[in-house]
Amino acid sequence: MTSKSLTPVAALVSVTVVGNNTTISNKASSAPKHHHHHGFVKRILRIALVFLGVILATLLSFISVFPHDRSYYDALSPFSAANSQASGNNVDPLDTVLRNASMKNKTIIVTTLNDAWAEPNSIFDLFLESFRIGNNTKRLLKHLVVICLDQKAYARCLALHPHCYQLYTQGANFTSEAAFMSSDYLHMMWRRIQILTSILEKGYSFVFTDTDIMWLRDPFQQFFPNADFQIACDYFRGDSYDVNSNLPNGGFTYVISNQRTIKFYNFWHFSRKAYPNNHDQDVLNKIKSDPFISSIGLKMMFLDTKYFGGFCQPSKDFNLVCTMHANCCVGLDNKVNDLKILLQDWRNYMALPPPSSSTSPNSNTTTPRTMPSWTVPQNCRGRHLL
Repeated sequence: MTSKSLTPVAALVSVTVVGNNTTISNKASSAPKHHHHHGFVKRILRIALVFLGVILATLLSFISVFPHDRSYYDALSPFSAANSQASGNNVDPLDTVLRNASMKNKTIIVTTLNDAWAEPNSIFDLFLESFRIGNNTKRLLKHLVVICLDQKAYARCLALHPHCYQLYTQGANFTSEAAFMSSDYLHMMWRRIQILTSILEKGYSFVFTDTDIMWLRDPFQQFFPNADFQIACDYFRGDSYDVNSNLPNGGFTYVISNQRTIKFYNFWHFSRKAYPNNHDQDVLNKIKSDPFISSIGLKMMFLDTKYFGGFCQPSKDFNLVCTMHANCCVGLDNKVNDLKILLQDWRNYMALPPPSSSTSPNSNTTTPRTMPSWTVPQNCRGRHLL
C-alpha cells in the first residue's frame, strides 16, 4: 500500500489492524516458546516501522485531501473567526449583539455592510451622519445592528459603532462592490434574507434598512400598528393595501417577529428556487399575491413615499419625510455624490427659521416657512425603473 492511495479513513483502519496484530504478536510471545533476545527486538522494530509508515501516509493523505486555507476550518466552526472569542461558552455572538441593541419591546434596526460601502467618506459614513443630523433620530443609533459581510467592513464598523456582527458565508467574497445582478450580488441579497429570518426566529422584530437610506425623521410614528410586514416602495400607487399595483423595495421593511412572518420569510427564501437568477425584490414581486401568504394570515402593507421616499419617487414634503433612499441609481460613486447633496438639502431645511407668527395681534395663524425642494437626483438622474 502506498501513501498516495491511502485515504485518511483507510489509514485509520490500517492503524487498527496493526494494533490488533501487535496484540496477537505480544500474546504469542508470552507462550512457552523460547526466542532469542535479538529476534524479539527485530520484531518490535518492524512493528514500529510499519506504524510510523502508516502515520506518515495518513498525514500525507490528509494534507492532499483537505485545503490549506484557514477559512475552510472557520466554516466548520459555528461562529466566524472574528467572533470566535465567544464560542468558548457556546453563546451565539449574534444573540449578544441583538440583546445589547434591542429596544424594550425586542425591536432592533438592522443593516448590512461590505467593505466597498464601509470605506471612509462612502455610504456608511453618510448613513451614520443622517442619524446624527436627522430630526429625533440620533437616539436610534443605539438600536442599530450592523451585519458585516467581510472582515474589513467589520473592522471599520467597530471603529465607528458599538453593535457590529461579522457574518461568515462559506465560499463567498462580498468585500468589493457587487455589480447589480451579478452572481455575487444575488448571493449577497439572499444571504441577507437568511440572516433576517434568523433574527425573526430569535424573537426580535426589526426595521431593516439599506445603508444607502438616509434617516431624516423617526419613522416609527408612520408605521401601521397592526401589520406583520411593512415595506417601502420604489413606486407607491396611493393605496397601502394594494398588493398588485405598488412596487415594493426590499431595502426598507418593518417586520414583527411572529409565526406568520417566520413562515413568510422561509417561503420567500425558498421561492428563489422557483425563480432562479432573480434577486429578493424581484421574487417578492412575484410571490406577494401568492395564496400561501393569505393562507398563513400575513398582513402585508406598503409604505407611502410621502414618508419613505427615494430617488425613484421622492417625498415632496420636508415636514413629513422620514427616509430617503438612493434607489433607481446604479454605481457607488453616483450614490455617494447624490446622497451628499441630499444631506446638504436637509441641513438647509433644518437651518430655516421656525414659522413666524402673524403680525396681527388677534390672529392665531402662522406664516409657514418657505418649503425647500430636493436638488437630487443628479448623477442618478435618468436611471429610474419606469
